[in-house]
Amino acid sequence: MARFSPERAVSREKRIKYTSTLGAHKASGVTIKSARELDHMREAGRVVAVAKSSLLDLIEPGITTGELDRIAEKEIRTLGAIPSFKGLYGFPATICTSLNEQIVHGIPSKRTLKSGDILSIDIGAIVGGFHSDSAFTVGVGKITAEQQRLIDDTRESLRLAIEQARPGSRVGDISSAVQGYAEARGYGVVRQYVGHGIGRDLHEEPQVPNCGVAGRGPLLRDGMTIAIEPMLNLGTWETSLLDDGWTVVTADGALSAHFEDTVAITKSGAEVLSAP
Repeated sequence: MARFSPERAVSREKRIKYTSTLGAHKASGVTIKSARELDHMREAGRVVAVAKSSLLDLIEPGITTGELDRIAEKEIRTLGAIPSFKGLYGFPATICTSLNEQIVHGIPSKRTLKSGDILSIDIGAIVGGFHSDSAFTVGVGKITAEQQRLIDDTRESLRLAIEQARPGSRVGDISSAVQGYAEARGYGVVRQYVGHGIGRDLHEEPQVPNCGVAGRGPLLRDGMTIAIEPMLNLGTWETSLLDDGWTVVTADGALSAHFEDTVAITKSGAEVLSAP
């Protein structure tokens, strides 16, 4: 679930600037996880990965987003975990289901999927008091080549960002990797909703924007855990919020895709905790 960041809603011309984080055990709210805490997060990530796999098998024309939500909750609880999102800040469901021009935080409903839709699902689970958070976008039935490129390029931007998640790098290296790749291909990169630190709370420090300057921002250290989540649009990067107070859509009605993984920063590099 993306973190809202109004200060990131800036013009295309303005570059994001960061301040450095001190190298203390807990600086500016950034937490370093112990080995035991990381084990809890690995298990939460395993639950999320299993639930994602189950949902992927069910996404087809005719199923409703509400049905997917009920299945996801049952899967998470059967695996001994707790849904991260349900009740958080008042969110009414286990997963976020965002269709077509919806970017993030779509509320599951009686809406039926149809061929040609693209669906983004955001899902989280808690094990031992620790969260994992992940998202993916998939085509429903037959989709266009343009839709598939959007999905593939958003997934690739996440992969490139994860490559930067290692000790000694900075958050800006992650942000720059997404922005550079996406904007070179003509996508609008969502600014107002960002990735985030994660652990005992779903949303912790630092913020992890998808636009930024390499070499700037909080320092990444062994034991940090972050959720990286690029959101790319076929049109403008600007967003609007629907009247339900949750669903974020592209300001111009263009299609959007969203991928996310929870990542641990380790001495050997990035460990993706929410991978299948």
